[in-house]
Amino acid sequence: MSALGSRALGVALGLLLDRTLGEPPTRWHPVARFGTAMQAVEGRLYADSRPRGVLHAAIGVGLGAGGGLLLRRTLGPTASTAAAVWIAGAGRMLRSTAADIERHLVADDLDGARAALPSLVGRDPSALDSSGVCAAVVESLAENTVDAVVAPALWGLVGGAPGALAHRATNTMDAMVGHRSPRHLRYGWASARLDDGMAWVPARALAALVAALAPSRAAEVARLVRRDAPAHPSPNAGVAETAVAAALGVELGGPLSYAGRVEDRPRLGDGPRPVPADVNRARRLVDHAELALVGACLAVAATDALLTRRPRRTAP
Repeated sequence: MSALGSRALGVALGLLLDRTLGEPPTRWHPVARFGTAMQAVEGRLYADSRPRGVLHAAIGVGLGAGGGLLLRRTLGPTASTAAAVWIAGAGRMLRSTAADIERHLVADDLDGARAALPSLVGRDPSALDSSGVCAAVVESLAENTVDAVVAPALWGLVGGAPGALAHRATNTMDAMVGHRSPRHLRYGWASARLDDGMAWVPARALAALVAALAPSRAAEVARLVRRDAPAHPSPNAGVAETAVAAALGVELGGPLSYAGRVEDRPRLGDGPRPVPADVNRARRLVDHAELALVGACLAVAATDALLTRRPRRTAP
C-alpha cells in the first residue's frame, strides 16, 4: 500500500475509533496536556503584539506536528494516523451533547437545555427561547463538524499523524487565544488566521458532503452558500452553517450574546427558525457526513491496495 493508501486507511480507522470509543478521558487527553503547555508558553511569551503571537502559534504547531512525528515513528504510518485522527476528532461527543440538549427541549425543559448549552457553544443562553437554543445547537453541529471531523480527516489524509495533530494544535490555540478579546486582539491574530487557513478547504468539503447527502436541496445549498456565507464574520463557519441551514430548509444566524458582547450575526438560509426536530435532523446529517468520509477513505485505501499489488512471478 502506498503512503496515501496507508493514510486513508488510518483516517477511516481513526474516525471509527472516535465513533466507537469517544474521546480519551480528560485527565489523559493529549489535547488537554497541550492546552496546559500552551498556557505556560503564553505566560512566558505574552506581549500585546503580533510578532509574539506568531511565535506562540509556531511553537504550538511545532508541538502538534512533532507529536505526530513521534507517533509515526513509534506506531508506523497507518496506526499513527488512526491514533492522531482519534485524538484530534470529537464527532461522537459533539453529536452526543447535541442529543442531550435535544432531549431537554423535547421534554419542554428549557432551563435544562439552557444549562447544557455552554458545553457546546460559547454564547450566553440565558435569554434564548427554545428556537434560539435549537439554532445555537444546529450552528454548533455545522461549525464544529468541520473542526472535529472533516478537518482532522483531511489533514490526516494529506499529512498523516503530523498533519492531523498540527491542525488540532491550531484549532486549540484559536480557542484559547484567537477570540477577539482586548488581551488577545493582537497576540491571538496569528493563531486565528492560521486556524482560518487550515479549515478553509474542510469547511467547503463539508458543504459539498451536505449537498451530496441532500440531493433534492443541493442546488439550494450552493445558491445560499454563495448568497449568505460571505456576510458571516468567519470565512468557514458561515459556509458550514449556511450549507446545513439550506439542507434542512431553516434559517440560522441573527443576534447573539458571546463572551460579554452582543453581535448581530447575518441570517443564514431561507425558512422558519429551527425547532427540536431540526436538531435531530442536523445531528443525523453531520453523522452521515462522517460516515461518508469513512466510506470514501476506505474506498481510497482499497483502490490503492489493488493498484499497488504486485503480480506474482510464475515459475519458468
